[in-house]
Amino acid sequence: MKLSILFSFLTVALISGCSQSTHQKKSMQNVSFPSFSAEAHRGGRGLMPENTIIAMLDAMKYENITTLEMDTHITKDNQVVVTHDDYLSPGFMLTPEGKEIPKEDAKKYAIYQMNYDLLKTFDIGTKVNTGFPQQKKVKTFIPLLADLIDAVQNEIKAKGKKQLFYNIETKCDAAGDNVVNPVPEVFVKLLMDVIESKKITPYVVIQSFDKRTIQIINRKYPGVKTSFLVSNKKTYEENMADLGYKPFILSPIYSMVNAALVNKAHADGVKIVPWTANTPEEINRLKSLKVDGIISDYPNLL
Repeated sequence: MKLSILFSFLTVALISGCSQSTHQKKSMQNVSFPSFSAEAHRGGRGLMPENTIIAMLDAMKYENITTLEMDTHITKDNQVVVTHDDYLSPGFMLTPEGKEIPKEDAKKYAIYQMNYDLLKTFDIGTKVNTGFPQQKKVKTFIPLLADLIDAVQNEIKAKGKKQLFYNIETKCDAAGDNVVNPVPEVFVKLLMDVIESKKITPYVVIQSFDKRTIQIINRKYPGVKTSFLVSNKKTYEENMADLGYKPFILSPIYSMVNAALVNKAHADGVKIVPWTANTPEEINRLKSLKVDGIISDYPNLL
């Protein structure tokens, strides 16, 4: 009798699990990716401090923006944070006391070697970023990915805005394993746990130069869209062979993009979303080639 009850319970659990998996796949299939993905690079760092909550909310003001692009790292205490560099950058960050970070000390501040409670006390918005003279200066901090998602989703709900997509990069490579980033399996698990807990999976693209992370995504989370970032002299065919599968998107540096590349990718069912085009002339050239989106530091230009 007990074995019978146990068997029935396991059967119901299995059916339920399969049903949930099928439901998730169907819900992801029902979500349409933008016909043109206009992406605010690092939240639009040409206008606001990069990879911050205030940048993402600012980018949402531009009606053409469909996608928020961002970078992720892992902290010492296994928090997923939104930031680009392996180390706190002396170029645009200040200490909690508002002082400069000496260039010779930069490698003392590895994201992966800092707990988030300390990391969030550094100022990423006050110091002038000389590469982006239009950037508004606001004292702010490196956010948790979970908090950034909450802020964006709350803004969508409060203002009745369209659902945006999230293009999330894993910042890692083999040389940095267990030094400035966890091994890819750990990185992917921590990242996907946040994404799934926030129930935004159908609206996410995971991108990387590190093919290992998106290969894991493709294998373990086959419903999740992936994008292969490239900046090299390889042909389309060589980049696809290197990756080992056809991603949802191939994302080349904008200077790599020509008609032949776009045509080959489209014939293969792969989208082309170049990075990072920052002038009207370059944006118009790419659009004339029928790319599927553009990543830009200036969301106002897209």
